[in-house]
Amino acid sequence: MPLRMNSAAADNPLVQFRNVSVSLSGNPILFDLNLTVERGETLVLLGESGCGKTTTLKLVNRLLEPTSGEVVVEGKPTTRWDPIALRRHIGYVIQEGGLFPHFTIARNVGLVPSLSGWEATRIDERVRELLSLVGLDPDRFAERYPRELSGGQRQRVGVARALAADPPLMLLDEPFGALDPLTRASLQREFADLSRRLGKTAILVTHDVREALALADRVGLMHKGRLLVLETPEGFLKSNDPQARAYLDTLSVGGAS
Repeated sequence: MPLRMNSAAADNPLVQFRNVSVSLSGNPILFDLNLTVERGETLVLLGESGCGKTTTLKLVNRLLEPTSGEVVVEGKPTTRWDPIALRRHIGYVIQEGGLFPHFTIARNVGLVPSLSGWEATRIDERVRELLSLVGLDPDRFAERYPRELSGGQRQRVGVARALAADPPLMLLDEPFGALDPLTRASLQREFADLSRRLGKTAILVTHDVREALALADRVGLMHKGRLLVLETPEGFLKSNDPQARAYLDTLSVGGAS
């Protein structure tokens, strides 16, 4: 069922990073990150490999913990959440959907509701609803296995699974990166439409500036563990930050080719 929020909760940010730094094996990865994710927005973290964007994502569902500072979800620091409860509260999508190959599509999509103790009839209804929502006919796809689907179809299943327990927040780590350009563009459009219709809050990681500008309410540009720019797509296009300009120059190159 949808999460019920009181009016005070609705006025507060869903996620906050407060002076967050991370070091792994003594190596600094993230430096003094301060960032707020508002309810209902899609925040896209843009940057090259190793810049800290996936580390930032993993801090939200407590796959990593801050070395200093705190990450707050629904008004509570992640270190005070039970990790399992927190992760069931958040949808998580990675490349190829991260599906269990020995589970049917129906079992993959219904996994979190099943772990949360939903009744079988309710799970089946939810699975069918979500497969239809992401454009997969449940009568055709529910009993198939991931190996029997195309990359784009597996990615749709991954999104359906992330939505299964109706989480208030979705984390997406390069969700369309492994797809061919046409499938990728199609799923980007569908994700943007789905996010608007469902009113979900999403944090999406990408190295593709076109994807960031197409999907984001705000773009956060990361470089060497620091947040350099945080702007709407329109503001990002006008940014004078050298790293942002370097990304924007690739648009000109792409348009000229």
